[in-house]
Amino acid sequence: MENTTLWLKNIKSKECPKLEHDINVDVLIIGGGITGLSAAYHLKDSNLKIALVDKNLVAHGVSSRTTGKLTFLQELIYSKLNKKFSTEHVRMYLDSQISTIKMVKDIVETNNISCDFNEVDSYVFTDEEKEIVKIKKEKELLEQMGIEVNEYNDIPVQGIPAKYAISVGNTAVFHPVKYLLALKDICLNRGISIYENTNILDIIKKDSLYICKTPHGNIRCSKVALACHYPFFLLPLFFPLRGHLERSYLSASIVKNIKKFSAINTSVYSKSLRYHSDSKNSYFIYLNGSHIIEKNINEENNFNNLKKEVESLNLIPKYMWSNHDIITNDFLPYIGCVKSGDNTLLIGTGYNTWGMTNGSLAGKILSDMILEQENAYIPLFDPHRRKNIYNLVSIPANLYYSVKPFIENKLIKNKSWYSSDVVFKQIDGKSLAIYIDHNGKKHMVYNKCPHMKCNLVFNEPEKTWDCPCHGSRFSIDGECIQGPSNYNISYKSK
Repeated sequence: MENTTLWLKNIKSKECPKLEHDINVDVLIIGGGITGLSAAYHLKDSNLKIALVDKNLVAHGVSSRTTGKLTFLQELIYSKLNKKFSTEHVRMYLDSQISTIKMVKDIVETNNISCDFNEVDSYVFTDEEKEIVKIKKEKELLEQMGIEVNEYNDIPVQGIPAKYAISVGNTAVFHPVKYLLALKDICLNRGISIYENTNILDIIKKDSLYICKTPHGNIRCSKVALACHYPFFLLPLFFPLRGHLERSYLSASIVKNIKKFSAINTSVYSKSLRYHSDSKNSYFIYLNGSHIIEKNINEENNFNNLKKEVESLNLIPKYMWSNHDIITNDFLPYIGCVKSGDNTLLIGTGYNTWGMTNGSLAGKILSDMILEQENAYIPLFDPHRRKNIYNLVSIPANLYYSVKPFIENKLIKNKSWYSSDVVFKQIDGKSLAIYIDHNGKKHMVYNKCPHMKCNLVFNEPEKTWDCPCHGSRFSIDGECIQGPSNYNISYKSK
């Protein structure tokens, strides 16, 4: 069993250069995941000079760690939105998801992209009596909006209990990394510059231009699109109060046959599943154990629970990995202007576990805003949309989710479940964390996330140092592999 995502296995892509000098462009896209590459794709035929940068490798971040679903049946999203917004807003969200799935399908077919794209039915199910009425309400809302919905007493897979389920058609699954690398090649062939292993350290507004600083060169541009999962600055959005982070655990097990459907349950303890087939094997992909990141930080225990769950289905996990999702206060993504009315610094984030659909949508919205073209969905996802009571009551909880792990990990660095290979020391007046690998080599890092100085937690199965406050991740040698941090934490002895 390997602690790595299925989607990066046997993937080959020509690496793009690191930025080594100053450049001038019209538009800079920060982040090479589903949002950034989708935005670049939609800008490829413009006359603008475009550059895209990624702190690591394109398509190797959060987008490579998903289930790879494209669906508008998203747990009980329409019931949730119906409590917070008008019927028109709920219908508009549904339309945005349906149109995005069609858009991705058209991109795949137009460009003959080989990414295992398959249309499947999507299910929402439960094995709890109290949840049945909620799913029936979701069915009623969908039917009122013209969607054909089927209902069942189970789902088409053995071993996972279900008492009630609904399904819809016209949804899909795909290989997210193959899709993104195809977009990368298309963009490169259309003259878009892509720089990998290039970290944006700061963004400074000077007159009508932005100066985006990297370790080895500055990028001057008139517009910036932030497509980097979690914003690396606080103001003006002050993002920690606008949502919280959830972590989930995924596995892929080899099976003999696949079934053409995907499914997710409505329990607090999410179960999400789909099938995937490539040229060598067929897989059952299973997600379980989602939680707010400041809770259940014993990652070895979390992965063991997933392993036991998979084995109870008479399957053996071949790959296991984890992922982060941003859950916004009102369950709508934030797509649009960072500063209200200023169409020069844009953002796409907060996809509420549905990143493949909403990230693709965000790429289209951001590109339309950059080109100053109309898009009916811009007001719905505006980061500065009108606040309601549901947004306000979530703020204290979000603050708690940030502050609690900050304090706890200052007080207790060495967790009871850590092996003897994890050591904490004070050296040169600095707090260091050390991992000793099986060869006896010491990997030393500073034990603080550069983002907001939260102490880190060691993720032994995946061999990463993780921030339990806002989700930054670092390799055992301190390289930043996921933001919001923009800086490494590698220790260099004097």
